[in-house]
Amino acid sequence: MKHVILNNWNFMRFFRLSLGIAIIVQSVMGGNWSMVIIGLLFTAMPVFNIGCCRTGGCSTRTKKTAETSNVISYEEVV
Repeated sequence: MKHVILNNWNFMRFFRLSLGIAIIVQSVMGGNWSMVIIGLLFTAMPVFNIGCCRTGGCSTRTKKTAETSNVISYEEVV
């Protein structure tokens, strides 16, 4: 767990963390305590490097079709 929290930080991860902290700060300043829970969720996601697509469940697989080549022969009718 320590490895996940401390490694692989990039710009998007810092950006998501700052958005989560901003949601928490604005919620506390506005007195909207239910949004603090959502802010904690948005802050925990970059800290633990998780998201909705972490398990690969967001994308669908493309159907691979077998490439068959049907050779059609034509006869000339006279």
